[in-house]
Amino acid sequence: MVPVPGGSPFAVAATDGWSFVSMVGSPRTSLAVFRDSGASPPKPVHRLPGGGLGVTLTPHGRYLLVANGSGITVVSVALAERGSSRAVLGMLSGTRGGGAIEVAVTPDGRFAFVSIEYGARIDVFNLQRALASGFRTSGYVGAIRTGLAPVGMAVSPDGRWLYATSEVGGPGAIRQVIAGRRLPQGTLMIVNVRQAESDPAHATVASLPAGCQPVRVITSADGKVVWVTARASDEVLGYSAAALTSDPAHVLIARAAVGSAPVGIALVDGGRMMVVADSDRFNIPHQTANLAVVNVADALAGRPALVGYLPAGGFPRDMALSPGGRTLLVADFTSGQLESVDVANLP
Repeated sequence: MVPVPGGSPFAVAATDGWSFVSMVGSPRTSLAVFRDSGASPPKPVHRLPGGGLGVTLTPHGRYLLVANGSGITVVSVALAERGSSRAVLGMLSGTRGGGAIEVAVTPDGRFAFVSIEYGARIDVFNLQRALASGFRTSGYVGAIRTGLAPVGMAVSPDGRWLYATSEVGGPGAIRQVIAGRRLPQGTLMIVNVRQAESDPAHATVASLPAGCQPVRVITSADGKVVWVTARASDEVLGYSAAALTSDPAHVLIARAAVGSAPVGIALVDGGRMMVVADSDRFNIPHQTANLAVVNVADALAGRPALVGYLPAGGFPRDMALSPGGRTLLVADFTSGQLESVDVANLP
């Protein structure tokens, strides 16, 4: 557990030898840059402007995209590694309304998406065009309408689909009984990426119930399974990617109970295991924040899949796997720490 100076770490992205932590602080956001040696915990070396909430790296690691305000801050990875004050290259801004929270990018690096939590939409940007113009144009294409509080996003490995969660579905949302309360389920949206690049308003293919308050989504490496953390349901849900657009009645293929208020999620050990950040953000009595370890094969087979728990700092929120796959980095929000976990030898 390494202290992160200057604020509360929201999310982390990792390259070979470096990691970048977006910070929420007062009076402004910032970006903490860490040097990763592999043999010892990451060491903070720079603190720069350009922070915010969710982060992602473009293919080949040239740019860091940070959800910030009403859009995306674009950061040069090479300049950030040097601690340069010129690391922030520009801003992708859409329509008015704040709450930019998560970022996704297409596998070819040409288009970027940002979920606008308070605007019930996902904004689409032509990143390639904005970079080519030196940010004289924002590259804004348009918006995808969502349910309430869109957060998590993931692009399928083949670049065909964008998967996105909304914490609450639209009118008439299916309800689920949690701790004696009937709560509305959120949704998992499936968006045609190619159509979203030119006509976002008509790019949504399907929208399905996804547990209570789904907040993060990832895919398996082969793209066949889509995993969602349902925060209010205290579980992880697995969906057949093929059935999402063809057989909604048989789309849910796995569910695994985890700890309190799961948020971040990562597949480790070649996809054999899954680590889930049990945030305990609502301080439920007799619960604690930790990292749940789930056996993926058992979850898909319908067997009890929770292997056990790893320690965490306060409010583990988002995580990133190092390029070598041996170390998982976790942003512990309330304890102000970057946590490193050896995931190469999980039981």
